[in-house]
Amino acid sequence: MKKLALILLLGSMMTFSCTRKDNQIVERTPAPEVAVAKERRCAAYEVLQQQLMADPSLVGRMAKIEKLTADVQKNKALYRLLPDGTIEIPVVVNILYKTTAQNVSLAQVQSQIDALNADYNTLYPVPALFDTLRASTGIHFALKSVVRKSTTKTSWSTNDAMKKTAQGGIAPTTPDSVLNIWVVGAMTGGVIGYAQFPGGSAATDGVVIAYDCFGTVGTATSPFNLGRTATHEVGHWLNLRHIWGDATCGTDYVDDTPFHNAANFGCPTYPHLSTCSGTPVEMTMNYMDYTDDGCMALFTKGQKTRMLATFLAGGGRNGFAH
Repeated sequence: MKKLALILLLGSMMTFSCTRKDNQIVERTPAPEVAVAKERRCAAYEVLQQQLMADPSLVGRMAKIEKLTADVQKNKALYRLLPDGTIEIPVVVNILYKTTAQNVSLAQVQSQIDALNADYNTLYPVPALFDTLRASTGIHFALKSVVRKSTTKTSWSTNDAMKKTAQGGIAPTTPDSVLNIWVVGAMTGGVIGYAQFPGGSAATDGVVIAYDCFGTVGTATSPFNLGRTATHEVGHWLNLRHIWGDATCGTDYVDDTPFHNAANFGCPTYPHLSTCSGTPVEMTMNYMDYTDDGCMALFTKGQKTRMLATFLAGGGRNGFAH
């Protein structure tokens, strides 16, 4: 199990982006416009460089949030201030579509909200080794509205154009108190989703999800058809890191998650042993790994603490606590 680290390496302060690895048989015939990517790739470093160029103060803001989070993790008095079961996050879903299939239905939108509520609050079965670490976060999500806009774009990159009216996108709705999710068509490089950490610019705050990895019905396509791309990305939006710390045997700043060599794909056979110090069993079913939707099952208690710390004053998501 990891020890809490307070090292803010430049490469770890990222807006995360995640891409697919289609290693299972698709359960239904996808629409012709569904792009099939062969493996995951992260464009996080490139996105970070774009953000740092636009806003050099980002490093300092994220460092302050990290210090607050570390203080909460070790200070019982601060820990008692955390909200538990009292946070409801309003969600605006911004849909940018070129084709009819990309203009996802209200039922598909609601299925994603339902999936988020289930994943953030349900204790799913996991191997006995991790059973006592499972957490119901007490964070709930409520659909506020859906905004739709037709576009001529055939693909989107991770430059946040979908969030900017001048670039053909949709501007976020009151991002200090509303979670904005952009649902888009194909993204370059096979990207299926990315999120912005607390501390970033309000003008680009939120989560982006590919339309065929969004929700659990309609155009949602296996192995990303259980809504867990959004579960993963909202985790980043609430200041969770990838479980392998974006480095070989890196840290995610959480005490109760094992060290991972790197990202895991598909549905690894349990137990999957790490070659990191102590040869821990990797928590491949954690929402912050890269496994398929059907093989994800938990956030840990340590991850819950980290997420709830964002709702404190100075945590980056305090506007959602009122």
